[in-house]
Amino acid sequence: MSLVSPGKQSNNHKLYFSKSEISKILNFYAIGVSKGEWKDYALDFNSNEAIFCFYKHAWATPDCKLSKLKVKREKRIIFKLSITNKKNSKYDNLDSLIVSLKRHQITLI
Repeated sequence: MSLVSPGKQSNNHKLYFSKSEISKILNFYAIGVSKGEWKDYALDFNSNEAIFCFYKHAWATPDCKLSKLKVKREKRIIFKLSITNKKNSKYDNLDSLIVSLKRHQITLI
């Protein structure tokens, strides 16, 4: 007996973070947790965007939001960094986004 109904739509159409991307994001998140900057995170997925949010408190709005976006017109993937009260930035890869975020953290201290 199958537990999945044949009429169910699969999640294969959704954009997601790869294992290496999630590993890089969680490593960076762990550093923020150890410094006491973040206490919670959330993941959200839809067909054109995968989002990882960092929170100072579980009840607060996200302090920082990393997005992986599918640009349909250009048929490519970009990464977007949104920090509270700061300008949104776009990057071609996750590594450059994390380097920029680390630079931003250094200026906050």
